[in-house]
Amino acid sequence: MALSSSSPAVAARCCHLRHGVGGVASQNITDPRLGESLLDALEVGLSAHEAIAFVTEHDPTIAFRQLTAVDMSGQSATFSGEDVLGTAHQRSAENCAAAGNMLCSQDVIDAMIEAFLESAEPSLETRLLAGLAAGLSRGGEAGPLYSAGLKVTGANGWAQTDLRVDFEEDPIQRLQNLWRIWEPLRDDYQTRGIDPASAPSYGVPGDL
Repeated sequence: MALSSSSPAVAARCCHLRHGVGGVASQNITDPRLGESLLDALEVGLSAHEAIAFVTEHDPTIAFRQLTAVDMSGQSATFSGEDVLGTAHQRSAENCAAAGNMLCSQDVIDAMIEAFLESAEPSLETRLLAGLAAGLSRGGEAGPLYSAGLKVTGANGWAQTDLRVDFEEDPIQRLQNLWRIWEPLRDDYQTRGIDPASAPSYGVPGDL
């Protein structure tokens, strides 16, 4: 998942991934518990559409929420309540979904989906960042952005990438810079977890 916001710590509040289950976002006057509820619903076998239908039916504050879900079969679904802030839009496609509120225009979300689907980059992280950058190029959020995040779960069961900009001007550019630093190291840190004896040394102080 890649995401950005005018409010701080967007990834900590809105991004919910569970290895072997799926990925969901709970945003707009965020209740992080909805993200966990959606993942729980996916884990017991509900599809993305069914999980969102279940959660939205049972939450009395759902009019204020915006949800997205992608399940392990590639199905995706979105929801925006009637009290979501500002200009809002949501769109789902195979293997991806995007949603936003307080947008410059609905074109922001369409651009994100199209850039992700059209990207030929080999890494999921780079395709996600392409979508984020495309949304920004169409105006992004109506106000200034201050936080951003990029998270991808790995085959080993933990996050292979988890990068966050929690409150800084131009957070998407900063996130792209962090990815350029992390990308050549990502697989090495997976190796450190699985087979530390074969992990490369970085020559830092105390590293023998």
